[in-house]
Amino acid sequence: MRRTLLALAVGAALVSSFVLPQTGSGADPGGGGCQLAGSAAFTPNGPGATDTFSYSVNAQLTGCQSNIAGAPTAGTLAVGQHVVETVTIQTPTGPQQVQATYAEPLATGAGAVPGNSCAAGSTAGTGVVTWGDNSTTVVSYTTNSVGPAVPLQGTVAPSMTLTLVSGPAGSPATFTISSTNPLYPAGDGAAGVVAFTTSDPTPCTTAAGLSSVDLQGFVGIGATS
Repeated sequence: MRRTLLALAVGAALVSSFVLPQTGSGADPGGGGCQLAGSAAFTPNGPGATDTFSYSVNAQLTGCQSNIAGAPTAGTLAVGQHVVETVTIQTPTGPQQVQATYAEPLATGAGAVPGNSCAAGSTAGTGVVTWGDNSTTVVSYTTNSVGPAVPLQGTVAPSMTLTLVSGPAGSPATFTISSTNPLYPAGDGAAGVVAFTTSDPTPCTTAAGLSSVDLQGFVGIGATS
């Protein structure tokens, strides 16, 4: 029996078909999934006349459908974002809870240079989906561009490690986000198709490359048993 692939916008199918505005494409994830809509930002450079780049993603997951009872119907997807977390530090008067800012790891990509990396390439990263009940699903993924629609494949990971950006003295150097949604345990697979769109592909011919793109698609997560 196949367990419905629910939605997990593995944040990212990111990068590679950012050349011309495209229409979002869908893939059948085995009976269920979510619509993905959001944006990707590139730093320090984007797809263009250099062979490597990094990016972050901020997206919404909506219209999620699943045959698993109690499955979430919506969520958010984040890759490479800064988040505020509550952590414990040691003070002269004892342990104290404080807030500190941590950075999720950026995703990375490599393109087909000479030429430009907007036309074709591959990416890899880790995204975290936060569902409506505040449970989380961490997904490690890869993408390979084969045309306007970018297919992605991934696996639910046990956790993701973030690095300290700022916080009170004594804040831990790292923070761990774990996969906590029991319906999508570590080892489940993820798949999807995402289209990247831009109104101005001209930066694809420059070293700075694109600064951002819009993204739309359909993604799912689940397992066969």
